[in-house]
Amino acid sequence: MSLFRTKSVEQSIADTDEPEFRLKKSLSALDLTVFGVGVVIGAGIFTLTGRAAHEVAGPAIVLSFVVAAIACGLAAMCYAEFASTVPVSGSAYTFSYASLGELFAWIIGWDLILEMFLGASVVAQGWSAYLGAFLGQLGIVLPPEVSYGGAIDLPAVLLVLVLGGLMTLGIKESLRVNLVLVAVKLFIVLFVIVAGLMFVNPANYQPFIPASEPTEAASGLTQPLLQFLSGLEPATFGVGGILAGAALVFFAYIGFDVVATTAEETKKPQRDMPIGIIASLVICTILYCAVALVVTGMVSYRDLDPAAALANAFVYHGQGWMATVISAGAVAGLTTVVLTLLIGATRIIFAMSRDGLLPQRLAKVHPRFRTPWVISIVVTLIVAVVAGVTPVGVLEEMVNIGTLSAFVLVSVGVIVLRRTRPDLKRGFRVPLSPVLPILSALICTYLMLNLSVETWLRFLIWLALGFVVYFAYSRRHARIGTGDFLDPSKPRVVAPPKR
Repeated sequence: MSLFRTKSVEQSIADTDEPEFRLKKSLSALDLTVFGVGVVIGAGIFTLTGRAAHEVAGPAIVLSFVVAAIACGLAAMCYAEFASTVPVSGSAYTFSYASLGELFAWIIGWDLILEMFLGASVVAQGWSAYLGAFLGQLGIVLPPEVSYGGAIDLPAVLLVLVLGGLMTLGIKESLRVNLVLVAVKLFIVLFVIVAGLMFVNPANYQPFIPASEPTEAASGLTQPLLQFLSGLEPATFGVGGILAGAALVFFAYIGFDVVATTAEETKKPQRDMPIGIIASLVICTILYCAVALVVTGMVSYRDLDPAAALANAFVYHGQGWMATVISAGAVAGLTTVVLTLLIGATRIIFAMSRDGLLPQRLAKVHPRFRTPWVISIVVTLIVAVVAGVTPVGVLEEMVNIGTLSAFVLVSVGVIVLRRTRPDLKRGFRVPLSPVLPILSALICTYLMLNLSVETWLRFLIWLALGFVVYFAYSRRHARIGTGDFLDPSKPRVVAPPKR
């Protein structure tokens, strides 16, 4: 059996019609855009902006956001082409299966499981921290033993269980709640931007690009892999600082790829998928740049608090009540992020289980709700336990390396599928191919090299574990090898889903 056998696009689409695995198609372009904005904009807009401006870029952090948006935009176009060509659950996993082969598909699916599980757990803990801060400002103090940093992070556990139950009831119902929370989050972000404009001092923008200066280098396993390999001493500010800032704030954009996991539940995926992916990225870029301009205009970048820059910028101007508003915005914002990552994790595992790479019984779809209810329960329980009792903070970079590796393979996959299947109908095509997909892969590889040596070591250990599972179970049970799937070339009558 070949390690690089591919699953045809026609076969992937045919699998979506199997009654026991059929999901409900109910999502529109607006749903997908809200979905994308909901996962991309989290607490990072309130914290990461000031940290990057204070430590590496100064007011030019706005340019860092633009550079990062261009890098993400290239990857987003590759996702949009794939999602409009292969409208099937699984995102980068499914795309890789159709273009690069089973082994690459397994690797990226295994990486995405790690990304979504750890991402949801980390963000749930962050939600708990902001909830504690928000309640504290209202005079309510939670018992330390069962709150953020305690023996059990009970708020994080309860959040995951509630959102997991909502996710199991239906994707449309989940996104209705998501829509309300995203609206609250955007209102608060826009309110902060407008209110902050009243305190902007143009003198704080001088110099817009501070002069470059050497910085203390990390050492050992904590240093970036690129620094370890090259031996170059890092510097901050200047043009190099803008690029360093872009590498830092790039991770504020991570999440738009989760939109592609819902392709199978979209009414018109060829049209709506590209709109949802690209529109959410554009909206988030505009908001990030606006917040960056406001916060660096309110307070000199030298005086910004890297831990909570936006909240403390208002405190600096005697507007302490805004800290409460910002905490409320962060609570609403992180709720949508956790919900979206939970949905993304279930759809990745659903696609892998339906293909036989994981046990197929996991992929059972509820006859009434038309959601993968078994996987939803498993994912909810695992994430709740990890968020509740594990100090996940040291593993946050694992989320980033898993995402970037997916970006690289999707970018390469677009080029491969263009050559192997030029006949496929594509609702969206990446312009200037293969130049832009190659550029996307190179940029994402560069950003991966900026992650620490210890992150790379953990990543390699996770991959090694994945290879064990693949060769011990997945390779022998894959439906493409056993022939246990519908023949897409034969006509068939498909019963409508139960309502």
